Amino acid sequence: MKLYTTKVAPNPKRVHIFLAEKGIDIECVEIDLGKSENLEADFVAKNPLGRVPVLELDDGSYIAESVAICRYFEEQQPEPPLFGADAKDKAVVEMWNRRMESEILANASMCFRHTHAYWEGRIPQVPEFGELCRTNIMERMAWLDGELADREFIAGDRFTVADITAFTGFQIGRVPKIRIGEDMTNLQRWFDGVGARPSAQG
Repeated sequence: MKLYTTKVAPNPKRVHIFLAEKGIDIECVEIDLGKSENLEADFVAKNPLGRVPVLELDDGSYIAESVAICRYFEEQQPEPPLFGADAKDKAVVEMWNRRMESEILANASMCFRHTHAYWEGRIPQVPEFGELCRTNIMERMAWLDGELADREFIAGDRFTVADITAFTGFQIGRVPKIRIGEDMTNLQRWFDGVGARPSAQG
């Protein structure tokens, strides 16, 4: 089994944190996005969309998309249950993970892609859209700060995949200078706590 990845990108980072929380070691193959290795024929044969991460299974098949890869490992090694422990818990974790994808990670990623010099000439940039995403994530951060007033983690009292998604969103948001507001003490406490976990150190 191999994981084709780029550790600095948010979606591969989600998988790396997930695997570290599970205590799973796997062979990793670094794909250099700066050199467009993800667009070379050999990689596109693994994932026609040319995106990382991609998991190569022992039977020669491939699984792309970070959450799909994480779900595969959740089934292979259920403990600790990062997608939830029972029917209700799984639904709550799914709800919060989707919210963190659409409200935090997506806005942070689009702000980065449409406002940062790294992407100039790589994609068509719409700076106004990027700034709208910056406004959106600042509003969502204030909302999330309120949600975290009465619990330790995003989806409840345990660390889950929703925390991983949100954390990677805030990490990529730091590149276009998105910062947690000084008044958002609950959100900052959560971010510092997740960042101190061994799984987030890699």
